[in-house]
Amino acid sequence: MQIYLVGGAVRDALLGLPVQDRDWVVVGATAQALVERGFVPVGKDFPVFLHPRTGEEFALARTERKTARGYRGFVVHAEPDVTLEQDLARRDLTINSIAAYARGDWVIGQFEPDFGALTDPFGGQADLRAGVLRHVTDAFREDPVRILRVARFAARFADFSVAPETAVLMRQMVEHGEVGALVAERVWQELARGLMETTPSRMLGVLHHCGALSALLPELLPAAGTAEALEQTQSIVDLSARRAAPLAVRFACLCLAAGAPESAQRISARWRVPNDCRELAVLVLRERAAIDAASGLDASAAVALLERCDAVRKPARLEAALLACACASAVQLPPQRHSAALTGYQRLRQALEVALAVKTEPVALAAQAAGCDGQGVGAAIHAARVDSVKQRWQENE
Repeated sequence: MQIYLVGGAVRDALLGLPVQDRDWVVVGATAQALVERGFVPVGKDFPVFLHPRTGEEFALARTERKTARGYRGFVVHAEPDVTLEQDLARRDLTINSIAAYARGDWVIGQFEPDFGALTDPFGGQADLRAGVLRHVTDAFREDPVRILRVARFAARFADFSVAPETAVLMRQMVEHGEVGALVAERVWQELARGLMETTPSRMLGVLHHCGALSALLPELLPAAGTAEALEQTQSIVDLSARRAAPLAVRFACLCLAAGAPESAQRISARWRVPNDCRELAVLVLRERAAIDAASGLDASAAVALLERCDAVRKPARLEAALLACACASAVQLPPQRHSAALTGYQRLRQALEVALAVKTEPVALAAQAAGCDGQGVGAAIHAARVDSVKQRWQENE
C-alpha cells in the first residue's frame, strides 16, 4: 500500500498558502485491509475511511463511470488495481490533480508528503505557474457541480483565468441542461464558499459567462440592464468581502440585485439557504429604502423601523443589515447621498441604544393597570421608546 497527499493540500502548498485540510489517497489497498488497520469507513457511496487516531480522511484510489444524471449517478471502482494516475484523472482541475508521495507511521497516522516526489500527469504545476484553471479530462462534464467549483476557484485565485477549452465545455454543459441535475445543498455549499472568498465577483462573472448564472439565479439578471445590474452586484459583493462581512451579509448583498424581498425568498427556497442568511436578505431588501433614508426619520418612524427589523430583540441583525446597506450605498449612491446614508445609520444605532435602555417592565405593568390588553401594552412600550429617542435627539441638537 502507498499513501499520497492529493488535491487542494498539494496545490496550496505549492502556492505557498496555508494548508487547511489534507486529503490522502491509498493505492494498492482494499477496504478490508484498511479496516484491519483500525480505519473507520464513513462513506456509503465512496471508499472513504477515517484514521482511528487522527480522524483524517483516507480514500482508496478509484475510478468513476457515469451511469445517470446527477451527483449520485456514478459507478465507483475501488480495487488494488486502480493506479494513482487513474485516480487523478477523475478529478476536476489540473491544479487539483497533483499528488505527493508520503511516508509515515500507519499506527499513529503521521505521514509527511515529499514535495520533491510529485506525480503530475496532467500538467498541474505548469497551470499553477501560468495561473490557469483547466479541466483534466472530458469526464469533467459528468459532474455539473464542477461548473460551480471552477467559479469558486476563480473567486479564490483572482489572478487565475479559466482555460478557453474549459470555458467552452462549461457552456456546453449548461446548454445540455446539466445544471438542472444539481442538488440544492451542493449548489448552496459552493455558492456560500465562493461568496466567502476574496473576490466573489469573479464567481458571478464565470457563472454568467458560461450561462449558469441565469439558470441558477435568474433573479439577478433582469431583462433590461443586465450588464449594469450584474456589475453593480459584483462591486457590492466584493466590497462586502473587503470589509470582512459574514456570510449572511454577503448573501444579502448578492440578493440586492433581485430587487424584491420575494425574490430573495425564491432564491433561498430553491437552494435551501440557511435561515439566518434568508432572513437577513429579506429584511435588507424590504427595509433598505427606509434604512438609507434614516437621517430624515423622526423618532416615531425610527423606532417603528427598528421594530420591523426586530432590532430590540436581535441587535446584531440590525448591524448586519446596516453593513449590507453600507456596501450597496457606497456603490450605488452618489457621494453626498452615501454620506447622508451613513449619518442615518449612526442615527439608527443611537436610537437602538436608547430603545434598549428603556425599562419595559414598569411600562407594561402601568399599561396593564390601566386596563390595556396585549396590543395596548405593546403600544405603550413603543411610545416609551419613542419618547426616549426623541429626548436624546433633542439633547444632541
